[in-house]
Amino acid sequence: MGLLNIFGKKDSIDDIGKRVPFSISTELVPYKLYARRKSSAMLRVKVANLTNDVLLTSIVAETPGKIGFDEIGMSKQREIRIGEMQPKEKKEVVFEVFSGVGSEAGDYTVGLTAIAHYRDYGHVLNAVKRRISIGVV
Repeated sequence: MGLLNIFGKKDSIDDIGKRVPFSISTELVPYKLYARRKSSAMLRVKVANLTNDVLLTSIVAETPGKIGFDEIGMSKQREIRIGEMQPKEKKEVVFEVFSGVGSEAGDYTVGLTAIAHYRDYGHVLNAVKRRISIGVV
């Protein structure tokens, strides 16, 4: 019995902390937002479990500046709890990103983090980060 079994972490999952557990791909529809007016786009995030283990998974997205996840731009971070992903399984989640009256033209970098948890969503086993650029014209 390993030391980490006492805390609920399995020995077979120890390797997940040493390698990349997810692949992340994105799609933005429409591909841009508009400056100085209300507009929205759907950010589709596809996550694939690259391991041979079942992973409890969540996705966190963070926006900078004058864009956000609500119409007034106040919500800058959003988490979606996917649940358990089977080995080699792929899932898609959708975030709606908004620009508002105060948004200026330029490129905004949105951070995405796919997190592998153990026991519950309060314990992080490993994470994969990706940054994407959203154009505001």
